[in-house]
This record gives sequence, C-alpha cells and structure tokens, in this order.
Amino acid sequence: MFLTYLKSYSLSTLFSGRIKSIILQKIVLYRDELQDKEPYMISVTAAIIQKNGLILAARRKAGVHLAGYWEFPGGKIENGETPEQCLQRELMEEFSIQCEIGEFVGESIFDYGHKIIRLLGYFATHTGGTFQLTDHDDICWLPVKELLTLQWAPADISLVNRLQDNAVIPKT
Repeated sequence: MFLTYLKSYSLSTLFSGRIKSIILQKIVLYRDELQDKEPYMISVTAAIIQKNGLILAARRKAGVHLAGYWEFPGGKIENGETPEQCLQRELMEEFSIQCEIGEFVGESIFDYGHKIIRLLGYFATHTGGTFQLTDHDDICWLPVKELLTLQWAPADISLVNRLQDNAVIPKT
C-alpha cells in the first residue's frame, strides 16, 4: 500500500538528498522481504444468515481490504475459540447482533498471494439485536438464486456456488 502511495508522488517532491536515498533503500529491502516470504494460512469463519428464505450479504466498506466486495460476515478464529464462538463474537462486533449458529455448510480455501484464507461457512439464524454496520457499508437479503448478481470476495465465491448447486437452505 505504501508503495502504491509513493508511486502517485515524485520522491523528489516529497523528500530530498539523503532522506530520499534512505527511503528508496528501505522500499527495496521491504519489497525483497515480502517476495521471500511464503504465504501463511488464516482460518476464518463466515455466517450464512438466513431469514424467510433469503440470505444476508454484506458489502465491505471503503478503506478496508476488499472494499466494495460482498461477503458472508465473519472473521478470524482466535486462539482457543471454536468456529461457532468466533461467529458469535464477530457478528456482535460487526453488526451488534446475536445469532444461533447452525450446521456447517462447507470450506473454501483461497490464496490471496500474501495469505491463504481457509473460510469455514456455517448457517446462522438471527436471534436478537438490530443490525448496526461497522465494517460494512451495506447489507442486503437475497434469494440463493440471485447471490451471484453481487461482486463477491474471492474466498466467498465457493460457498455461494455450493449454496446454489445444492440449494441447501435449512428451514427457519
């Protein structure tokens, strides 16, 4: 991100002499370090929240990774936490809602280059609280057959396809 920012400005405009030289050296070192690192895997959860035959999709807000993409809400599993506990915590943090976590839907593994996401999807039912958006700028409720009309985060696409292929939506 820093490199992209610097590309939009001339280093000569921002800095001069010795400082410019040091910055360029650090950029080259940092770039080389990133290229040498192997991607690492992060386990995250996704809640497929259903209501009246519709599925919740949430759009990531501007300024965050994958801004503008739609996703099933959830987040990173913390040490000592089960996927179900993670979803309950994340849904409270991201939306101020409580949900009952249901059956496991499936797993999606996606390589973003610098990290690999292992996404664990679970059905969920909203049981309390009013939706308040913190990490997202919009939500919508769609029938399964219309989910692919949205621009999904790459890791979530496999779960969307699984829902559409199997049409496995438990009754709520």
